[in-house]
Amino acid sequence: MRILVTGATGFIGRFLIPLLVTMPDTAVTLLRLDAERDAPFPPELAPLRPHFDVVYADLRNFRLTARAVRAAAPECVIHLAAVGVTDPFMPVQAALRHNLTGTLHLLQAAFEKTRTTQRFITARTPGERSAMNVYAASKAAAWNFCAMYARTRQWPILGAMIFQAYGPGQPAQNLIPAAMQAALAGQDFPLTAGAQQRDWIYVTDIAAGLQALGTADLAPGATVELGTGRLTSVADVARRIYALVGGAGRPRVGALPSRPGETAVQVADATRTRALLGWETAVDLENGLRRVREYLEK
Repeated sequence: MRILVTGATGFIGRFLIPLLVTMPDTAVTLLRLDAERDAPFPPELAPLRPHFDVVYADLRNFRLTARAVRAAAPECVIHLAAVGVTDPFMPVQAALRHNLTGTLHLLQAAFEKTRTTQRFITARTPGERSAMNVYAASKAAAWNFCAMYARTRQWPILGAMIFQAYGPGQPAQNLIPAAMQAALAGQDFPLTAGAQQRDWIYVTDIAAGLQALGTADLAPGATVELGTGRLTSVADVARRIYALVGGAGRPRVGALPSRPGETAVQVADATRTRALLGWETAVDLENGLRRVREYLEK
């Protein structure tokens, strides 16, 4: 199988690519921005450089996107590239150009300009259901078009709804690395009331779920939810981090105002996903937090 991955050097992609390149009879191609031609690969991917190819394009440019997709001639596309994951209230136009227009260009290139594509997997967020910020709304718009093409043209498009991702190398402004760094430094960590209940999924489990989705027998337009099916509040995650690290400092729950409109509960239907993919998570929150601590202490 020939697999094309966008966003491959991002947080999730850096753990997915090592899985894909070990699959037998598989050729992996990364789609990177033109501006990244001379940029080094992340340390997780640099040793694997002989095992994958690279094409270059800006997904906002259809001509460059179509050229890159034709060169890769993929049978499977895994679309992880997006902006706003760590900046959900980013400018609207930027979110639309990257997350909506970029996805449309990639879809059209994969199915109208290339006859090889047999599966298109796009990353989704549970925030799409309430669309309470710019990032989530732009992702919801992109999925609406994916669902439309799956329904009207039977394009084999699948959604991977990824719940609360965390793990080594996650951008520092996310809750877990930020709280862990504060705890390791013996500092207090201010946060909101933290009552939101979230389904925390370790990044290697996400990568394994995406790999499993690549060969699952699902109808066009289907979405599977990648999560543990277990809930832990934001405040409790911060408390667990400080309990794990010990020492000075504490989580200052309620020190910051809550964001208006935040969804109270987001949890994956892990039972349904296990039935569809034969996949389930392997890393619980306690062990995942321990691995993040080990990574940050290196």
